[in-house]
Amino acid sequence: MSDFFRSSSSNTKPDLATQRDTVLNAIRAEINLATAQELISKTSEKCFAKCVTKPGTSLSSSEETCLSRCMDRYLEAFNIVSRTLTSRANQHGRESAL
Repeated sequence: MSDFFRSSSSNTKPDLATQRDTVLNAIRAEINLATAQELISKTSEKCFAKCVTKPGTSLSSSEETCLSRCMDRYLEAFNIVSRTLTSRANQHGRESAL
C-alpha cells in the first residue's frame, strides 16, 4: 500500500485507474467479509432461539435437524436476495449507460 502514496514522475492515467481499482476491490472485499460475518451472526442467533428450547451440554437430534434446516433456509434466502439485488444493480447500470 506504500506504493499507492508514493509519487512518481510517470503518473499516468492507467496507473491511477489501476490504483483506484485496487482500492475499490479491497473495499468490496471488506464489505463482503462484513456482510458474511453479519449473516452468520444473525443466522446463528435466530436459529438458536428458534431451535434450542433447553440449552444444555449437547444438542438433541431434533435440535440438530432444526438448526441445520434453519441455517439452510437463511442461506438460501440470502442467496436469492443477493442474486436479485445484483441483477437489478447490473440492469440499472446498463440503463444508466444508455
